[in-house]
Amino acid sequence: MAEWLYEAGIGENRAALVEADEILEAEIELPSQQRAGSVLRGRLATILIPGRRGIASLEGGGEALVEPLPPKLTEGAGVTVEIVREAIAEPGRPKLPRGRITDDPPRDGPSLRERIGSAGIAVSELSAFGADRLEQAGWSELVEQALSGEIPFPGGALRMSLTPAMTLFDVDGHLPPAPLAIAGAAAAGSTIRRFGIGGSIGIDLPTLAGKAERQAAAAALDAMLPQPLERTAVNGFGFLQVVRKRERLSLPELLQGDPVGAAARQLLRRAERTGGSGERTIRASPAIIAFLEAQPAWLDALAARIGAPVALRAEPGLAISAGHVQSRFA
Repeated sequence: MAEWLYEAGIGENRAALVEADEILEAEIELPSQQRAGSVLRGRLATILIPGRRGIASLEGGGEALVEPLPPKLTEGAGVTVEIVREAIAEPGRPKLPRGRITDDPPRDGPSLRERIGSAGIAVSELSAFGADRLEQAGWSELVEQALSGEIPFPGGALRMSLTPAMTLFDVDGHLPPAPLAIAGAAAAGSTIRRFGIGGSIGIDLPTLAGKAERQAAAAALDAMLPQPLERTAVNGFGFLQVVRKRERLSLPELLQGDPVGAAARQLLRRAERTGGSGERTIRASPAIIAFLEAQPAWLDALAARIGAPVALRAEPGLAISAGHVQSRFA
């Protein structure tokens, strides 16, 4: 039976929908995120396209791209904005949150815990004590795949690329074209679901000459990826496009957008679960140590949770992914 596993971590909250020790869906929430569903007061700062699109300055800081605009709304007017899509971090061109004008009173959007709790599926709240059920289901492997974009499957592998226009999957492997296309389409569908990928998605399968083969590959994708979605047929070059609702960052976008922060938060999680006693020392690359030094509240929270002091040691020779934690007494 499927079950949500939820963990309130330091610097991030984590959730995974698990069935038979396999992660079907996963999400990381940063507490500082401006959540989808929030309603905020602000002012219309700039009209980009009259009657269509503008930028609102929000109370408490930040801006949102707003569309459509009521035709009589002028710059400087007070507005109330509902966030319908959270901010998207892209190299060189971060996308503002997207909002719409509303008459609703201000409110916070639902948290990750609230969203999974409303799905009608059992939720288990995890702590650092006892079995690490997230890790048993493959959490570290999932994070590594989201960061690297390399996702193996029996007979082949997916290579995932994030672009400003869409998330792309390239299917490669040693199977004959038709079986490889079916296996690759199924793997892409399960990966899209597992990583919470929304928006426009392209899947490049092996070239398939026959219509029946192309339909079988599309059916394999449909079997792994729940509705709602829109998709094209597989064309003669083996390409199909999927469009899903997009309210927030996918797991790869969140992790690849800030690999240092992601690695730092993973080390804090590991430090909570490191055996032994006495002072815990986090050894990591200088970039990660500098990141953690700028978050003293996180380090205080870690010390309180483990009941021991925390030390940081920068080691220039370590890769970002190679940090580790040591206890004074094993």
